[in-house]
Amino acid sequence: MSGHLFRSYGSRYISILSRVWSGNSQMMKNSEANLRKTLETKFPQAKNIVVTDISGGCGSMYEIFVETKEFKGLSTVKQHRLITETLKSEIKDMHGLRIHTSTDE
Repeated sequence: MSGHLFRSYGSRYISILSRVWSGNSQMMKNSEANLRKTLETKFPQAKNIVVTDISGGCGSMYEIFVETKEFKGLSTVKQHRLITETLKSEIKDMHGLRIHTSTDE
């Protein structure tokens, strides 16, 4: 094995490249906390906002649930459009997004 690409840790070898590519979740632009804060700002009356990274930790795909009375009278499509418009700048860096909405009744 090349001494430049792999390091020995006991009896195991770890690829230096895999450590670089795995990144640091705290340095990601999109994080569950950042997305949730953006949604809380847009929907201050929300009863429930849940943001979950479903990409395995790389931050490329999220599942979002927002429950708020602000959605009352809006179709599901319009509710989802409000979410995507709110996260417009964040979505451009994502692979996918699952959105679930509900009215607070």
